[in-house]
Amino acid sequence: MSAGSAVRLPTAAPGYEEGAAWVDGACVPSGEAKVSIVDTGFSRSDVTYDVVAVWGGAFFRLDDHLERFERSCAGLRMTLAHSREELAGILAELVRVAGLREAYVEVICTRGVSRGGVRDPRTFENRFFAYAVPYVWLLPVAEADTGMDAVVTRTVRRIPSESVDPTIKNFHWGDLTRGLYEAYDRGARYPILLDADGRVTEGAGYNVFALVDGRLLTPATGTLEGITRRVVLELAEQEGIPAAPADLPEAELRRGTELFATSTAGGVMPITSLDGEPVGDGRVGPLTRRLRERYWAAHEDPRHTTPVDYAGA
Repeated sequence: MSAGSAVRLPTAAPGYEEGAAWVDGACVPSGEAKVSIVDTGFSRSDVTYDVVAVWGGAFFRLDDHLERFERSCAGLRMTLAHSREELAGILAELVRVAGLREAYVEVICTRGVSRGGVRDPRTFENRFFAYAVPYVWLLPVAEADTGMDAVVTRTVRRIPSESVDPTIKNFHWGDLTRGLYEAYDRGARYPILLDADGRVTEGAGYNVFALVDGRLLTPATGTLEGITRRVVLELAEQEGIPAAPADLPEAELRRGTELFATSTAGGVMPITSLDGEPVGDGRVGPLTRRLRERYWAAHEDPRHTTPVDYAGA
């Protein structure tokens, strides 16, 4: 099945047509899911999360996502109330109840609610949430061959890694949101942020790749170590293409003959313009196209997929 192809959805349970959520140990329609206003995940962005896709009725790289989620929780000194197996079961149930063949599935762990106003985070009871909604495309399917119009932001730099660890997925989006507004103000939609030393980090929810002098480079620091990023590095190795995380100064990014972004929400997404100028000849490059095809084909590889049992309870 190719990206963007239409499929018939299994029948959703009544009330779950827009998605399903897991709150306080129970499955509820996504539109009814609630988080306490005093939960520090909401009030202080003291939270971590992860997102895994379901494509063609199967999770893609589920264990990789759950392993990263567990690692993120440990990095923030949070404790999950569920085992890996239990997490997988909860997510499968949400997808099944919502009747989704293609889904965007998010797991969340918050610090929780203060007891009696005490601010010592060691006293908080951490909370787990999850939801499954129809698959999300950062780059609309209709624009797959038009590509992303990106800008390197000038008014904002990425939060330093010494302050917020970018390898732990988080909701500290103040800098990324400012980047989005700068991109809009400049007639584009997709920002790419630099760090304080002028090196490329990432965009608003996506990793960045550049083909420079025959080498495929992606930032080694200041960025999330994305699962889709990992898949692309693996696919490039299989194709015999030199590829590696590395320092990527802005000047090197601008030398790239092909640029693309990667995310669970969209896969491999070509960047065809940068600061209003075409990247290469302004069309999707051959390597980007090949890796995009290989990425979606990988969703049918049973080594990396976990089918959803839609008939199960």
